Amino acid sequence: MRAVRFESYGDLDVLEVVEVPDPVPGPGEVLVRVKAAGISPGDTMIRRGLLHDRFPATFPSGQGGDLAGVVEQAGEGVDGWHAGDEVIGFASRASHAELVAVAAEHLTSRPAAVPWDVAGALFGAGATAWAAVRAVGASSGDVIVISGAAGGVGTVAVQLARNAGATVIGLASEPHHGWLRDHGAIPLTYGDGVAQRIRAAAGGRVDAFIDTYGSGYIDLALDDLGVAPERIDTIIDHRQAIARGVKHEGSEVGASAAVLAELAQLIADGKLEIPIANTYPLEQVRDAYGELEQRHTLGKIVLHP
Repeated sequence: MRAVRFESYGDLDVLEVVEVPDPVPGPGEVLVRVKAAGISPGDTMIRRGLLHDRFPATFPSGQGGDLAGVVEQAGEGVDGWHAGDEVIGFASRASHAELVAVAAEHLTSRPAAVPWDVAGALFGAGATAWAAVRAVGASSGDVIVISGAAGGVGTVAVQLARNAGATVIGLASEPHHGWLRDHGAIPLTYGDGVAQRIRAAAGGRVDAFIDTYGSGYIDLALDDLGVAPERIDTIIDHRQAIARGVKHEGSEVGASAAVLAELAQLIADGKLEIPIANTYPLEQVRDAYGELEQRHTLGKIVLHP
């Protein structure tokens, strides 16, 4: 089968699509033929070695967590999945490939109303946003600011916070303000003067802050907006979160088939949208990450193995 591999930490040029042996599902695993697999900034950070202390790579390394596809074979001891089942799931650094062996408990059924590209992009952004919204205790009447509100995680967090009844202020570049307005958020541009713009839009009160971007937003939330530490969550600036006593809960908290099923049902019911910015064939994985790493994408980018 074809799969993405990299032999050392580095930039886009370390990514290769190579022929590797087909995986064989072990006990408790399911072999899935991948139809769509999302990409994420976390993949980039791991590939560059920026997360080596927390998530070291073993070379040659695979890549990718998000996936949607069709079951080809169930391993020993798996009774709940059968050949032909359509599934959404997640795997550790393995989904950017034609085939992947996945733990059976990391899969949920794909509702027919959830398109393949959306299903394949759901796990990373969905689980992370679910955890972040939960971490800040979003509820009716809250005013919540979300940085990077038009990104893969941000777009989901905006909608989940709105579903909880919160007023959402989304920080994003001007071209994405229309999408945010259409989804019930108050869009603001980032950069100089952002604290004043937030206070004006919020009517002077900000209850919670979700940071999906980094670059000083923890300090903004604490020092400029007066948000309580227990109601701030960052998915990216872990060191500063520890230093300043705020939360840093993300995909590891939301990583379960139950959360995936909940999010997939919201999509099927028309209560959640996963914007798909672009799709690429597996062979163009470098181009896909080149677009992602510009950090101006609305929603998710998906690979087609």
